[in-house]
Amino acid sequence: MNFIRKNIYNPIAVGIAFLGLVALLFATLWVLVPPPPRSIELATGFPTGLYQKFGERLQSELAEQGVSMKLRTTGGTGDNLALLSDQHSGVDFAMVQGGVADLSKYPNLVSIAGVFYEPVWVWYRESSFKNEGGRLSLLSQLKGKRVSIGNDGSGTLSLTTKLLEASGLSMNDFHAEKLKPLDALEKFKKNELDAVFIVSAAEAPILKNFYATPGIRLMSFEQADAYVHLFPFLSKVTVPRGVVSIAYDLPRQDIQVLAATATLVGKDDVNPALVTLLLGDTYDVLKNYSYLQKPGEFPSGTGLDFPLHVDAEIYLKDGPSFLHRHLPFWTAVWIGRFAKIVIPLLVILIPLFTYIPAAKNFFLRLKLSRVYEELKVIEKNASVPELKEKNYRDLVDIERRVGNIRVSMLDAKELYDLKGHVGEVRGRLNLHS
Repeated sequence: MNFIRKNIYNPIAVGIAFLGLVALLFATLWVLVPPPPRSIELATGFPTGLYQKFGERLQSELAEQGVSMKLRTTGGTGDNLALLSDQHSGVDFAMVQGGVADLSKYPNLVSIAGVFYEPVWVWYRESSFKNEGGRLSLLSQLKGKRVSIGNDGSGTLSLTTKLLEASGLSMNDFHAEKLKPLDALEKFKKNELDAVFIVSAAEAPILKNFYATPGIRLMSFEQADAYVHLFPFLSKVTVPRGVVSIAYDLPRQDIQVLAATATLVGKDDVNPALVTLLLGDTYDVLKNYSYLQKPGEFPSGTGLDFPLHVDAEIYLKDGPSFLHRHLPFWTAVWIGRFAKIVIPLLVILIPLFTYIPAAKNFFLRLKLSRVYEELKVIEKNASVPELKEKNYRDLVDIERRVGNIRVSMLDAKELYDLKGHVGEVRGRLNLHS
């Protein structure tokens, strides 16, 4: 405390203190507000699926901003969730099919955005439904049929199981096979399956492999509204005739399908700047996704399993921040990091600065009051001959100390008043000598 009082008016000490404060500020900035990582990993899905294709496009966009994205192919949504929730997997983000996750098992995951519809495509062989006029319109018609319901670890398997159970079918009511899409297609071509479930966006390359299979059609969900009412994470989507393939006239008429929302999911501690970057690049990637979704419909914050990240919610509502709209990504990041520390510190320091004059005045008054207490003792003993020599020694010491006191221009009056009172006490000592 004495050191502070001694140097409070010292310009060199003040300058050193300011530089120390600046150094502390940048150290705090670095520790509390780390920059977004320059390398991340995304769990996608099958090498031929749209998750993988979307990841490749996003990977290319991120590379232009100096962020490297590694893609990990998996068996689907189930595998992706397991990897994302495993702290040691190295996976930072994952593509997840809507309606699959049990939120109680993944409390630390958040949605970045819904990115496109994933309809439930039910391909069926017309010859397998002769008694129904060659048409499959209700899932209950699959009783006793040979059906591929998706492979283990896939979102297709999870969603298909829910739909079939809601339709009153158990696994004992039909011949279920858990196959990957390409494996299911091979058995389909060999007439070893009657129907195949695939949950995938209309743009997915895997769908093209089904076009040329003779005698197959796409199911129209005539009970679509009922399923959507039962499963709020699903949407009813109209697929116009020929939109899947004009060349093969698929579908052959307008049909209704159920659609989940493919979601980009991350961990709840994801860096906010990285959320901004991912969403901005996602907008660019989705410009070419126009089969079923309306322009501007995605990325979206609705129809998601996991809660939407707060920064993603702000971005989807208001767009990128002022910095990210007008500055390169990394420049905006560093300015934003600086602001996130400086603004809170100013909120704390500005009120604190208002107390500095009062504190200075308090210390000065405290110092002067101690001198006055000593002067009172000397003045009281001025008429005592035995204390004459001691009084003079004490007064000389006071004069020396008062002469060394440094005050600001605004506090000069208090100091000179004290010096005047010291002179008055010396005069009384001389009067009694």
